[in-house]
Amino acid sequence: MNITLAILGRPNVGKSTLFNRLAGKRIAIVDDTPGVTRDRRVASGRIGDLNINIIDTAGLEDVHDESLEARMRQQTDQSIKIADVALFLIDARVGIMPLDNFFANWIRAQNIPVILVANKCEGKAGASGLYESFTLGLGNPIPISAEHGEGLADLYKALLPYAGQSSLDKIPLPIDNISADHDTQNKDFSGVIQMAIVGRPNVGKSTLINTIVGEERLLTGPEAGITRDSITVEWNYNGRSIRLIDTAGLRRRSKIQDRVESLSAKESFRVIQYAQIVVLVLDGNLMIEKQDLTIARQVIEEGRILMIAVNKWDIVKNPMQAMQALGDRLQTSLPQVRGIPIIQLSALTGQNINKLIPAAFKIFEVWNQRISTGKLNQWLTMMTERHPPPIKSGRRIRIRYITQAKTRPPTFIIFSSKGTELPEAYKRFLVNGIREDFNLLGVPIRILARKGNNPYVD
Repeated sequence: MNITLAILGRPNVGKSTLFNRLAGKRIAIVDDTPGVTRDRRVASGRIGDLNINIIDTAGLEDVHDESLEARMRQQTDQSIKIADVALFLIDARVGIMPLDNFFANWIRAQNIPVILVANKCEGKAGASGLYESFTLGLGNPIPISAEHGEGLADLYKALLPYAGQSSLDKIPLPIDNISADHDTQNKDFSGVIQMAIVGRPNVGKSTLINTIVGEERLLTGPEAGITRDSITVEWNYNGRSIRLIDTAGLRRRSKIQDRVESLSAKESFRVIQYAQIVVLVLDGNLMIEKQDLTIARQVIEEGRILMIAVNKWDIVKNPMQAMQALGDRLQTSLPQVRGIPIIQLSALTGQNINKLIPAAFKIFEVWNQRISTGKLNQWLTMMTERHPPPIKSGRRIRIRYITQAKTRPPTFIIFSSKGTELPEAYKRFLVNGIREDFNLLGVPIRILARKGNNPYVD
């Protein structure tokens, strides 16, 4: 049995805390600061034998202009259209506020069943607010504590009448569960490809995803730092499932003073760890800066695929000069990965957007490539004859054998007479050789040195 829930309420009543509780993991950022959640976020969860899809929404505000709050309100309106049931949350410790009354009248006019939930009812502090909530006219309130997990059994009973009436066929819901399936070693990988969109604030990450999927799925605007949570959008391209993950803008650590921004940055780096493809979005007018290089190095160190999307290309004044400067900077600052795919595009106009996903699939195949042990050792013999290993402690290091241990990223193990004492400079020489001779351009390559004889000699 499936059911889709939209969690509604004014700011700071505990919607994201309940969202995390029902999802069974800490997904949404939770803080005492009102208005942390802005985009709508979806995750799968379970209560008893009920499989649920939970939609976390921004705090309800009575605004209808062009402001950020009004655009957040529009995202909440979209949530109601795809939900089966609305959970209307109030803060029982604070009691009923004027906004609660206003939005209780509003939600009654919507074409959706409503369950009134009184949050923060642990102890006796929420008793008065619980009794006061009867005045909203939304039926009997369900007392819960999202933080402590109390009252979920009563919530389950309230949801049972709506089970089996799911409206999942209205719209494909994105499921916000990031997994580490990139570590599987199936050569013909056919699972969901996780693509994270990262970069500094206000470079157009959310706009890029909206243009790719063809709808206003994510909140956008001229304000910097709109995105706080990492939002997952499920998408299908030519029969292949892709999980697009929008992330908060990453500034230099020395400039981060706000606690919520710090939590957002940690979440963005966590997404990088679990993504397979990471698209670093640059502002074409500013090109690559120190913070962009910091993000790029993080991606490479994690062994993820790095792609660069130069956004706002339609308003770049000197394209040739800009690309020359970008190429020179990458060659000097990121020499460990040559051939990184670069796409010049405009997220606003859609220019060259159609080139991004095919380029991602192509580099994904390179990242997933496996080279036979026989070819590797023939290549190793040629390389050591051309450039013998250095002398260590009076004796030349003997490299006996090489094999590919894993893909994603391509990782090779070398067995030598000195094991881990093989110099880093010679490892880089071998990495560059593998990259050129086996056409592994644009992906990180790892070489691990081990001491021992040929393990396949028998």
